[in-house]
Amino acid sequence: MERFDLIVIGSGAAGLSVALAAKNIRVALFCKGVLGLDGASCWAQSGVAAPISSADSTLQHASDTLSAGSKANHKMAARWMIEDAADVVSWLAQQGVQWDRSPQGVLLNRGAGHSVPRTLHAGGDATGAEIMRALREAVATRTNIKVFEFSEAERLIKHDGRVVGAQIHFKRGDGQSFFAPEVVLATGGCGQLFKYTSNPIEATGSGLALAHAAGASLSDMEFMQFHPTGLANRNNQETDQLPLLSESLRGAGARLVNSVGVRFMAALHEHAELAPADITARAVFQQMEQGQEVFLDARGIGESLRQRFPTVFAACSNRAIDPRYDLIPVTPVAHYQLGGVKVDMHSSSSLPGLYAVGEVAHTGVHGANRLGGNSLLEAIAFGRTLGERLNRQGSSGRVLSDDGSVPNRKFAVAPASEALVYNRLRNLMWAFVGIQRTTDGLQNALEQLRLLEKRCLSGSRALDQLLVARVITEAALARPTSLGSHVRIEGLGRLSQFAVA
Repeated sequence: MERFDLIVIGSGAAGLSVALAAKNIRVALFCKGVLGLDGASCWAQSGVAAPISSADSTLQHASDTLSAGSKANHKMAARWMIEDAADVVSWLAQQGVQWDRSPQGVLLNRGAGHSVPRTLHAGGDATGAEIMRALREAVATRTNIKVFEFSEAERLIKHDGRVVGAQIHFKRGDGQSFFAPEVVLATGGCGQLFKYTSNPIEATGSGLALAHAAGASLSDMEFMQFHPTGLANRNNQETDQLPLLSESLRGAGARLVNSVGVRFMAALHEHAELAPADITARAVFQQMEQGQEVFLDARGIGESLRQRFPTVFAACSNRAIDPRYDLIPVTPVAHYQLGGVKVDMHSSSSLPGLYAVGEVAHTGVHGANRLGGNSLLEAIAFGRTLGERLNRQGSSGRVLSDDGSVPNRKFAVAPASEALVYNRLRNLMWAFVGIQRTTDGLQNALEQLRLLEKRCLSGSRALDQLLVARVITEAALARPTSLGSHVRIEGLGRLSQFAVA
């Protein structure tokens, strides 16, 4: 048994911000892979939104955020986050982040849904990678932070109704209990539950499953943001993660066209390709449903594309596409979970001792659809503030133990059948709980998810994924009308192709 003052499960931008801000207490930091290289943060391209130019304001940024979120946002939380944005930018610079600059100062880009340029980038479209580099190096200098790589939480430990630790499984095969009076979930999202996603393999919703098993409340789980431009595999080859083509490409002048060259977004929205992500993703999806291929035409950006978007350029080059001269095939992808563990303004969940930050948390700042550049902002603003508050509380000295109220579950080596279940799950979620949802399709998905759960052996990791998928599906069924990224339409949908025998 090891005891700490704070346990942080997850090592993306949110988790590292918590750990770094908790300067004077002992922190245990757990990550599924290598510190700073696993999870979604290092893949983030859309930058950090902040109203720091003279042409912008907190009020305007808030207005754009509410508009993108279909006004379903927690307004107070969104306003606080935006007011903290300038401090977040400064804090990241203090940690060593090198923002892209021009002779006039920090460069600001305009993304989809933004009324003015306000998004800061680093390394062109490699903002997430640069932020994670800086935060990872900062963590390495802190003697109060103990990092545990290649580790995964099996369950949360409770005592007298309070979360007091976590049972951790290590890749080398053993398990260990860790105790602390405060536990933070920073485990990211669940895009891997869908067949097509921009999310890395770690984004399986594990933190959501941990919280649910312990009795914490989840909210707004039906809201999954689909990004309109993942780099499509034209040969239909299966892949765990599709490269993302940043919305900043569209901000720089790239256009969406179909197989016959029609620029279809111009007729659908006043901002054309810079319409909110849910509208653009749905338009791309509908073109594909009509038998059209969809392409991003970035040829107008010219020779500067390679320098401005090195991540996109490399991803295209790996598929023998030169975006300076070739059209880029695209598909919508599951991108960002807008719901999550329900938390208050202080990142506290419904369970004492348990907090959540980043994509796993539902702060309400995004509403029913996320404005690009607000996700990294949310992760760092709430993460840093939580770390500072827990640091001020100091070491409690509380005696902690495990009352066994959360059932223990040992992870075993995944059998081949588990991979088949996971594959079926991803197909089901994409077909019936994806960009457009019907009552019949959702009910069919729910029935088949329950059948798959019954077929899984006790201790299977797939049970966690099936649980989260079922919670999302149930939430989607419970909201009969469309709102933001949650779109309900009439019709049966494609049932037979994914029927469980």
